[in-house]
Amino acid sequence: MRAALIVNRITASREHNLQGALAGIGRAAETGAELVMFPEAALTGLVNNDRPARDLGFGVALRAPEVRALAAMAQKSRIALAIGLLERDRNRLYDTAALFRPDNPEPYVYRRITPGWHGKRAAPQVYGAGIEVDAVRTPLGALGFLICGDLFDDGLVAKMKALAPDWLLVPMGRCFKDGSHDQRRWDREELPAYVERVRRAGSTTLIVNGLSDRHLAGGSFGGAWVIAPDGEVLASLPLGNPGMLVADL
Repeated sequence: MRAALIVNRITASREHNLQGALAGIGRAAETGAELVMFPEAALTGLVNNDRPARDLGFGVALRAPEVRALAAMAQKSRIALAIGLLERDRNRLYDTAALFRPDNPEPYVYRRITPGWHGKRAAPQVYGAGIEVDAVRTPLGALGFLICGDLFDDGLVAKMKALAPDWLLVPMGRCFKDGSHDQRRWDREELPAYVERVRRAGSTTLIVNGLSDRHLAGGSFGGAWVIAPDGEVLASLPLGNPGMLVADL
């Protein structure tokens, strides 16, 4: 399988994010990619501030024109597309990863289970969570999803290990509190922790981190990694810049 992990520059403009994602899918198709993966909330940005009247307006339904445009581009390119978004389902909001497949018109949807994408006092009747992890069968193999902090939940990782997907996809929106893109700090302090979590999960893992300005969830610092079940980093994209990591797996 050839996978393209795309770090797009995420803004508060859904239209900007959409056009960047569409362009990225086009570039990935030119490389012969079969799977294209974007970060957490790549379409909408993590723009929520725990005020429902405001935040619900930033959520996007899975039948919205922007989402249909991404699905159509994936179908046209014969690519499996995994992308994160703040999903609005009536009066609820979810941190969601959607998978669009050439062989199936209906998206596979995974909703983040851990609550780290919103504040501790966010209204639970509005800011929702997924219930269970799963693995979806595709022509590329079985794909599992964990979003950002889900990877650090021992129970979720144990369940994912039992499912044993061929590929584990982890979109995220990590930042440092100072808003920096500190590669040395990542390599020294953070990457070893992610490597250990991948070892626990036991599947080849694709991680893509968003890249955004500091006023959006602290300014996520980008980067992409492919990590083998034994913890070997097979391929990576440096922090701090938009780009595409293409890996043959």
